[in-house]
Amino acid sequence: MSDLDLCYLSANEALKRFRERSLSPLELMQAVIDRAEQTEPHINAFADQYFEEALAAASKAQARYASRKPKPRALEGLPLVVKDDSAIKGKRFTMGSLIYKDRIATETDPHIERLQRAGAIVHARGNCSEFCAAWITHTRAHGTTRCPWNLDFTPGGSSGGSAASLAAGSTIIATGSDNAGSIRQPASTCGVVGYKPPHGRNPSTAPGSLDITSVVGPLTRTVADSALMQNIMSGPHPRDITALRQRVRLPLSYESIRGLKIAYSPDLDFFAVDAEVRENLDLTVEALRSEGALVEPVKVGWSRDVHDLGVEHWAHHSSIATLENFAKHADLLCDYSVWYAEKTKQWVPRAFGEIIALRAKMFETFGPVLAKYDAFICPTTAVSSIPATMGPDQYLEVDGQRINADFEWCLTYPFNLLGQLPALSVPSGLASNGVPTGIQVVARAYDDAPVYNVGAAVERLRPWSYDGAAAVSTG
Repeated sequence: MSDLDLCYLSANEALKRFRERSLSPLELMQAVIDRAEQTEPHINAFADQYFEEALAAASKAQARYASRKPKPRALEGLPLVVKDDSAIKGKRFTMGSLIYKDRIATETDPHIERLQRAGAIVHARGNCSEFCAAWITHTRAHGTTRCPWNLDFTPGGSSGGSAASLAAGSTIIATGSDNAGSIRQPASTCGVVGYKPPHGRNPSTAPGSLDITSVVGPLTRTVADSALMQNIMSGPHPRDITALRQRVRLPLSYESIRGLKIAYSPDLDFFAVDAEVRENLDLTVEALRSEGALVEPVKVGWSRDVHDLGVEHWAHHSSIATLENFAKHADLLCDYSVWYAEKTKQWVPRAFGEIIALRAKMFETFGPVLAKYDAFICPTTAVSSIPATMGPDQYLEVDGQRINADFEWCLTYPFNLLGQLPALSVPSGLASNGVPTGIQVVARAYDDAPVYNVGAAVERLRPWSYDGAAAVSTG
């Protein structure tokens, strides 16, 4: 097996080889670091690197497998990239901003703490958009992160560095956060797997943990690896009042989907969606039908009001912090942060009760769909990707319509507004620009397993290779 093959091992396969002693954690970590040194000049996925420290930890993990004393832990020796919005004690975390370029964490966020305690080794920080606020990963603090499949395009945002490193082969597992699609949208543009758990499933920290749209979750290259991480990350935590007492353990493999009832929509009734994205959704639908699932088109009953509600919610969510940062540090901000601040100054908010009423209206029409079907699928993004530095004030033509390069190209945020719904993004194919497309699998509130079951079926029926990403990323 070549070093490049090692870099694209699944986490489950790597752990199996560690246990068999046909591969050591040190060998894998060295291969991943060597790969990062090849790809980073092109991809720029990382905000910080801890390579020497990670090699030392991998050596200890190797000794643990060799002696079996103490017993290797669930993720022992796996290279892990952590998004630069999560705290790791003693490490800086900048949220992609020059404002926080020297901030050092005094404690570790709960989900990262759990992954580390399970034996995962953090070797790098994934770059993210400033304050996790943009759909691209382009910052003054750490530069522009690019899609490994086509360097002209963005890997998405805000968890772009995490997703890009998986596609480039410079990590085995990664973390992200998702407030409007920041795990699933980069997963789609990079051809990886990203999970938005139901709000409260994975512990986080305030104030984000108190916002129903905000979650943390795994980014991986396979559905089974996502389940592996999710089983470690989930469960109650004393630092998060919203963390659910119930702990769900997901299987790492799934039976046939024969007899499952799956609904689908190409556009959620109001998005403009590119023809290639629709075609890859149609191919996925036919593949699921070939496996014996009943897959039917549905109307979800949504309109442009859902877009307006999304803009309204996140304006409420970020307006005070946005204006404070603009007032104190305008000279340090990215162009898109300045643009958001200027827009926020013009914003006239609705009453909070009106926002809640609109969310209730969304579920009045979508709830019956979920009650009738085991799962629901739709595209993750309306186009495969957008240019790597395209700003929120710019537009693109999609399906004969002019859409904004901000909210209007991601079909993810409606499911954040209905925060208790699980949503998994898996690859659905390639577009003509060489960039992947993805589909989202959604299920009933707090019903995690069906999205993994359907996601695993898509993965099996629409096999995926990272050859394109591996070739482009080295120039």
